[in-house]
Amino acid sequence: MRIAVHVFDDAEELDWVGPWEVFTTWAMFDDTVEVISVAREAGVVRCAKGLEVVAQTGWEELGPVDLVVYPGGRGTRAHLGDEAIRSWVRDLHAAGTTMVSVCTGSLVYADAGLLDGRPATTHWGTLDRLGELGRDLRVRPDDRFVDDGDVVTAAGVSAGIDVALHLVARFAGADRAREVRRYLQYDPQPPV
Repeated sequence: MRIAVHVFDDAEELDWVGPWEVFTTWAMFDDTVEVISVAREAGVVRCAKGLEVVAQTGWEELGPVDLVVYPGGRGTRAHLGDEAIRSWVRDLHAAGTTMVSVCTGSLVYADAGLLDGRPATTHWGTLDRLGELGRDLRVRPDDRFVDDGDVVTAAGVSAGIDVALHLVARFAGADRAREVRRYLQYDPQPPV
């Protein structure tokens, strides 16, 4: 299982760091799992809250992947209408990659046509925009995530952790997902 986590300028940190943590923890228990970060070009990107990270590889060097995570954040707005991004996500999807979005990453998938005729979700603040971008897209405002097989969308920020654990269970079984969750000590009980 080869997983790519897309990073870009103004990506919301937890949108990608949450799934990154889940998937790299899975990789600790299973040496057939590889997790890499990817950007349009390898190098430093500055995320929404100021965190600077180094993408390990660029789109051209990525090669085949089984799953890609496209996070949200303010940076996704500049991606809408970008033909290079549309082509990149369409090509990944056509190659059989499971396409996962967190938060407003789903807007990018909708803009590329990946969500046409599908159920999907996103951050509560952009549900209307999501519906405007796709054809026959069925917005699910109350779902934390929507697994539609080869395209999986998650609501805002922390939902990325939930969807990543769901995907570990889907690909490696519920016992492995529970093992990852326990290792992370992820047991959401918000204090407020």
